Amino acid sequence: MRRTVLFVTAAAPLALACPLTARADEAPAASGATADGTIVVTARRRAEDAQAVPAALSVVGADALAKTYTVNTGQLSQLVPTLNYASPNPRNTAYTIRGLGSSVVAISQANDGLEPGVGFYVDQVYHARPATTAFDFADIEQVEVLRGPQGTLFGKNTTAGAIHITTRQPSFSFGTEGELSYGQQGFVQAKAALTGPLAGESLAFRLSGALTRRDGVIRNVRTGQWLNDVHSDALRGELLFQPAGGVSLRLIADWSNFANTCCTQVYVRVAPTLKPLAQQYAALAAGAQAGGYTPPNLNPYDRKTDIDAALGVKTSEGGVSTIAEAKLGAANLTWVSAWRFWNWDAANDRDYTGLPIQLTQHIPSRQDQLSQELRIASANPGRFDYVAGLYYFYQKITGHPISIYGPLATWWLLPASASRTASLLNGYQSSGTTTFSTYSYAMFGEASLHLTPRLTLTGGIRYTYEVKDGAYNLQTFGGQATVAGSALFNDQQSILRAQSYTGHIADGSASGRANLAWQISDKAMAYASLARGQKSGGINMSGLPVYPAGVAGHASGDPILSTVTVRPEQNTTWEAGIKLSQPGGGATFNLSVYSTRVRDFQANVVDNAAVIALRSYLANIPLVTVKGAEFDAAARIGPHFTLRAAGSYADGRYASYPAAPCPIEATGSATVACDLTGKGLPGLPKWSGSVGGEYTLAVPLGEAYLRADMFARTAIYGDATDSAYTVIPGYALVNVSLGLRASKGWELALFARNLFNRNYLQNVTVQAGNSGLIVGTPSDPRMMGVTLRAKIGGGQAR
Repeated sequence: MRRTVLFVTAAAPLALACPLTARADEAPAASGATADGTIVVTARRRAEDAQAVPAALSVVGADALAKTYTVNTGQLSQLVPTLNYASPNPRNTAYTIRGLGSSVVAISQANDGLEPGVGFYVDQVYHARPATTAFDFADIEQVEVLRGPQGTLFGKNTTAGAIHITTRQPSFSFGTEGELSYGQQGFVQAKAALTGPLAGESLAFRLSGALTRRDGVIRNVRTGQWLNDVHSDALRGELLFQPAGGVSLRLIADWSNFANTCCTQVYVRVAPTLKPLAQQYAALAAGAQAGGYTPPNLNPYDRKTDIDAALGVKTSEGGVSTIAEAKLGAANLTWVSAWRFWNWDAANDRDYTGLPIQLTQHIPSRQDQLSQELRIASANPGRFDYVAGLYYFYQKITGHPISIYGPLATWWLLPASASRTASLLNGYQSSGTTTFSTYSYAMFGEASLHLTPRLTLTGGIRYTYEVKDGAYNLQTFGGQATVAGSALFNDQQSILRAQSYTGHIADGSASGRANLAWQISDKAMAYASLARGQKSGGINMSGLPVYPAGVAGHASGDPILSTVTVRPEQNTTWEAGIKLSQPGGGATFNLSVYSTRVRDFQANVVDNAAVIALRSYLANIPLVTVKGAEFDAAARIGPHFTLRAAGSYADGRYASYPAAPCPIEATGSATVACDLTGKGLPGLPKWSGSVGGEYTLAVPLGEAYLRADMFARTAIYGDATDSAYTVIPGYALVNVSLGLRASKGWELALFARNLFNRNYLQNVTVQAGNSGLIVGTPSDPRMMGVTLRAKIGGGQAR
């Protein structure tokens, strides 16, 4: 692995030393490139050359996405090593930049009151729920990944960075394009788009759609059904109105849908715990009550399960947005208005075994959001450039948590006792309603003063005021009839606890940054910056931890009301970098180093106060630090070969975390806190890198090509406690394609993803109950297939 990363790191400077020609079509360049190869980005809310932006960013365009078969954020992370992504199921999606942004690393750890630290934007519209990043991309122009705090201009929850996706605009020339892929595991993917004028040169349209189907890759030996399949659809429509006078109006509507038989995990290993041996996995599974249970296979890469509960995901998202732009002499005015929704429901087997422990667990949810943004920016380059604006955001999330336990729950989850029979938890269940709302108001501004023709000082500030309200109401019923306050009643409540509470937050904060950029020459720029970001406080929306026995003034099981809310998160980042480029986009090489300190880092932690750890809640980690270096590079070497490379080194740690939850191997039957100070952050590899290249050769029909891309990373901690038993080893993936691009606009290609059929774990989960069972999602096996693409007409918008 180390050799792999060193190769990736060395490849870019080597490429810069070779003879080069323009390459506007290669990552990190994008189809957002101009005719001279300049890559245009909007990282500072105005169109600029990416190499002129004094900040760390990666850009991947539509052409690179297509060539690498990248169709979602998870696959995007293979091109952008500083972006880490995990999704045990869509609701529990987590994505981080430089290791920061979200601590959700396992099933059932999503909390509606915790907002991500990485902002996700599509066509300038903020998407509040991380689950929406799990949907496939649709009709993408380019993706910008902005690293470090972006709160000044992007604002809402961007303490760690932002992902900004730009979709393709309508054209005033008729055109159509389509793509059809077929591969192993029943893989079928179809994409199509149609664009053209509706009213002369003032009104144009674009319609696009995509669907993906793939069979399951995990077999349920109990039913013979294949699980973890893919069944997704997306539709997008846009109108572009461009009358005279420098005015444009975009009206965009989109809808995406998942209807998958997923998401289950398989046996990985068993960890020892500090519980009595009778309450550890080996004894529980071997017991007469469990019938001497053994999992269908002890090798996770056999991809077998025997779960006995229903499985399925139904989720959709969509919305309508308007982007209006007007040139007012020396200023440009932009207005962005949007409404979006997200629906979620799933059927899960949360014990991940063929035993009837937990029969049902799901949280049907609905989220709606509204946003308005008004910006004004300088229209022409001058000694003083600026952008300023106002922002409003509202969202409401309603959830209905439901859990039902089965006949083996008492045996598996509670210590053996003559008074505890199977009926105690058989049919025991909970049902409730949670609501969470946010009102956010902000004003912001950033200005650049060109001190000399080559030295620029930039400063910006944003003030945000937010009001958050949450209500949690969960009732329990079923199972054996018990008397309130009795030992058996307390046993039931240790599994599912009835709670009802409300939370309220109203606070304001300022974010800002200062930057000094030196244009050393036409080919080189150096910069240094200081950024301060803040994420407002959160409200626990998954239940509260409880007091153990023996705490003065509180009965055992009383909710700890001080945990209803968590404090705001404060991020301070120093960054310095250098950007090198050849005129005309022949080659680029960007290097940055950074140091980040996060106080009161917001995270999900596990409630160790219960007899079993079934619930997580929000808390603040006193101090988290991340230091690292990263690079992006691309070049054309001679007339036939293009190369891209990116790499990252990161050292992320809990700098102060003295009262943390314990790893599974240090978990017993009593309340314990562990000191994780100095331990590494979960989900963050020390080294990660990506390299890709394409060789082309002219042939009678057009251009033949061979392409290969590799992604590699070192080991990561798979859960927030840094357990030795949830470490996910490093791995390397290779994807290749071989094809022909015809001069008449069609393309035929053979492709292979995970060419060498590398086995690895995507994520791991500690089984509820802390028996020691560790389950995980294995990698997708190698897929080989064929793709046909075609395009006719369809130029760019005016």
